[in-house]
Amino acid sequence: MSRKKLCLCQNIGFSPEVTYFKPQGVPLCDLVVNELTIEELESLRLHHTKNLEQIEGATKMRISQSTFQRILNSAYQKVVDALINGKAIKITRHEEVVN
Repeated sequence: MSRKKLCLCQNIGFSPEVTYFKPQGVPLCDLVVNELTIEELESLRLHHTKNLEQIEGATKMRISQSTFQRILNSAYQKVVDALINGKAIKITRHEEVVN
């Protein structure tokens, strides 16, 4: 039975227009894709572009500080892996059905 993946937080402050990033000159079909959730992207945005500390970011996203930290660390790992190992990044939304 398939189900929809639940959003961990109640408040995402933006919707990205671009949802794929990849190394230049390499066809997407030849790349491994790291999927970055919208929560992970929001945590990066709040922490790095809005310069919010983890407690403030967690409050904005309506989650606990420890959950914010876990989401932020997961985002770092995926982005760094993509940059170092030449992978694509896909930003995923939770409307996608998960089996």
